[in-house]
Amino acid sequence: MDRTFDELVAEAASEPVEGWDFSWLDGRATEERPSWGYARLLGERMARASATLDIQTGGGEVLAGVLTKPPLAVATEGWPPNVAKATALLHPLGVVVVADDDDDPPLPFADAAFDLVTSRHPVRAHWTEISRVLAPGGTYLSQEVGPSSVFELSEFFLGPQPQEAHLSRHPDHAVAAATAAGLDVVDVRLERLRMEFRDVGAVVYFLRKVIWIVPGFTVGAHRDRLRELHDLIQTNGPFVAHSSRFLIEARKP
Repeated sequence: MDRTFDELVAEAASEPVEGWDFSWLDGRATEERPSWGYARLLGERMARASATLDIQTGGGEVLAGVLTKPPLAVATEGWPPNVAKATALLHPLGVVVVADDDDDPPLPFADAAFDLVTSRHPVRAHWTEISRVLAPGGTYLSQEVGPSSVFELSEFFLGPQPQEAHLSRHPDHAVAAATAAGLDVVDVRLERLRMEFRDVGAVVYFLRKVIWIVPGFTVGAHRDRLRELHDLIQTNGPFVAHSSRFLIEARKP
């Protein structure tokens, strides 16, 4: 028997959302993956590096999956629950985790300290700081959230968003900022990827975890709209949205 709206919402509202592991959504939501394979690229770059920095590492899940790590590997994270989770996961693998509020540069490292800097889905890339801590000849590799990502879900709850919101986080802005910081951009790619949410609980969990999709989201404040979404999924099938991702790689001369 299908579970009720109240059962689905209550379950998802009580689930912990620390870290960056989305396995709770297995069978309940899907998202296509970018063709370039960020985890594979990260592993290739780290295998050749001697000192690396992973910025905004989250719970450390992506970095933990890299099989060959350099002699010196450091990660930063600013959200206290994720700092604890990343520390527990990465310290046994030889990675030092530094608690750092990335919204408040500078990075707590010396100039030219790393030959590889990485970041997956940073909230914001501080290009001047990235350039500063990179050694000459060093590389920055990042997969970022692109423009209009999951806007179908955002606009379901918030209504139509202004044009400037759709254009924010465009890779052209990242290329311009990287160049202004003195880096040479050697690769940039953008893809839109299909997502499906198969029940309203999956939406609740996703919005609690990815807090910028619907800023200020709570079950209480959005319950009426959640019920409408539940009815829509029951009638028409999965709610379809599209994530947006771009890859950028830059080198310091």
